[in-house]
Amino acid sequence: MRNDDRSGPPPADGVDPRVSGVSNGGPENPDINDLLAKLDALEGVVDDDAERRKVRQTIAMVERMPGSSAFRTRISKYTSRDVAESFVGAVLFSLPLLVEDGVFEIAEWFLAVTVVGVPVFFVGNALFVLAMTAGLLYYADFRQVQVTKPIFGVIPRRYVGVLAVSLFTAVFMLMLWGRLHSGDPTAAERLARVTVIWAVAAFGAALGDILPGESKGADISDRFD
Repeated sequence: MRNDDRSGPPPADGVDPRVSGVSNGGPENPDINDLLAKLDALEGVVDDDAERRKVRQTIAMVERMPGSSAFRTRISKYTSRDVAESFVGAVLFSLPLLVEDGVFEIAEWFLAVTVVGVPVFFVGNALFVLAMTAGLLYYADFRQVQVTKPIFGVIPRRYVGVLAVSLFTAVFMLMLWGRLHSGDPTAAERLARVTVIWAVAAFGAALGDILPGESKGADISDRFD
């Protein structure tokens, strides 16, 4: 009698059953996104480094296929070009507000209302920026933005990048245009002014990043591998 250490019958098509969604027929009318999703799933279950590298090369080849961008709405890579697009979007959206003295009034309002010494509207605005940015990137139906290679395995790189670029833009533009120190404000008032510009800059940075679609070039993480 032949010894057989397999726990069950072999798959009919010879494909590893761990590849969920890869061995089945898939959707009725598949497109580039469906193919890339299958390849992503396959990459997740391949154990051998060489084979995983081949899957990545196949994904890159599919993404470079002529005409594929017309059908592809997903964004998975985060490149230096995305950072530049975020900066441009942040500048464009923050410029109109920088010339308005309303920035000073809003900043004063942020600090005027306190509960137990905590400026509630200042904190609320900061939380609003965080939530709005996440919503635009991952929940609004502009693009299918995938979280890849998160920081510490948890924090999305694109989310951190957009917030950091927009915050830098807010500080830089306020200083460049002399709006950060105008009127001899306190340190708290300067910080409040930054958060006012940060709100619109983050909105512009998120849209500037995702609306053009996935950028060409190498992923930022690949530059350090």
